Amino acid sequence: MTTDIPTPAAPVREAVAPVRDWPAVDLEGTEFDPVLAALMREGPVTRIRLPYGEGWAWLATRYEDVRTVTNDPRFSRAEVTRRQVTRLAPHFRPRPGSLAWADQPDHNRLRKPIAGAFTTAAMKRLRPRAQEILDELVDGVVRDGPPADLIERVLEPFPITVVSEVMGVPDADRERVHAWTRQIISTSGGAEAADAAKQGLYGWITETVRARAGSSGDDVYSLLGGAVARGEIGEEEAVGLAGPLQIGGEAVTHNCGQMLFLMLTRPELTAWLRERPVERGPVLDELLRWIPHRSTVGLARIALEDVELSDGTRIPAGDPVYVSYLAANRDPAVFADPDRIVTDRDPNPHLAFGNGPHYCTGAVLARLQTELLVDTLLDRLPELRLAVPAEEVKWRRKTMIRGPLTLPAAW
Repeated sequence: MTTDIPTPAAPVREAVAPVRDWPAVDLEGTEFDPVLAALMREGPVTRIRLPYGEGWAWLATRYEDVRTVTNDPRFSRAEVTRRQVTRLAPHFRPRPGSLAWADQPDHNRLRKPIAGAFTTAAMKRLRPRAQEILDELVDGVVRDGPPADLIERVLEPFPITVVSEVMGVPDADRERVHAWTRQIISTSGGAEAADAAKQGLYGWITETVRARAGSSGDDVYSLLGGAVARGEIGEEEAVGLAGPLQIGGEAVTHNCGQMLFLMLTRPELTAWLRERPVERGPVLDELLRWIPHRSTVGLARIALEDVELSDGTRIPAGDPVYVSYLAANRDPAVFADPDRIVTDRDPNPHLAFGNGPHYCTGAVLARLQTELLVDTLLDRLPELRLAVPAEEVKWRRKTMIRGPLTLPAAW
């Protein structure tokens, strides 16, 4: 007599992977973070400990898993605000009502009042004014002649000015607003400096939103002031919405700085862009995919229930999870030869602007500014090149968003 023995179900991976420390390393140039590269080799889902906060967190690096975690309501941003999750930033005091920490349906409710300011149609209307701002900056560079620091003269003032116009920041306040946003994305100065910058910025935003309660303008602060006056959102929510949008100009500066550094150190890339101006769009997407635009990872999520990812790893309810868009953009299952810049890559479903409900609100604006910067600098500065050896270019230190500190150029 024989007895049938049931076949056991495939085991679900438990949390046996070691916890890896992930320090905030100041990397030179466009070097891919070696710690992240090692984590990707170790497995599609690993465990990490960042410099601040408490405990450890899961890290998803595979494209499929990154999309799952960022689009699945079982992973909550709001829940993180009640925890001290391991993190890169030395400070953690989320603004009440912030879009970055909202789950559905609150996320859509909060995003609705400002959505009109960032549509494709709105960016089409903005384009002539943005080009005018950029032309004035480049006029000054051309007039003064080489060499010129493109960060100081163009890449920093242009996005900040454009974002300030979209937001509705008066000319007289732009310098101090920029000083606050720059400090907020820095990890230097510790919690005290970051808190002071946040208090300054958010205090200013609160006053501005209140002052525009009756405004009929189409700038973001007027839209928020009107939404608060109509009772669609609370004042704290309006302030929490505005802060990350105001800070967004910093990312454009650093991302475009990395793009231009690549162009100026890879003559074949610059030549390709000059010879095929109508085909620049796909190349910019490829550069957005490829550049390592941030240090470590962004914002965490908490699993609200047990969730199994693609490789069988079970994320237990209550565990924090991070995703790496940088790693997802180098996933060989999605991007052939992922470590190489392929100018005609098609398709290119990169996640440089995020995924799911928290896809970057200002993505269309960032893309507009990137296109204008690359087109204008290549077209108006013939034979654009670095004015110093590549190894002498200085890079930002102790910052969450990577990029060159200076970019001395000649032409």
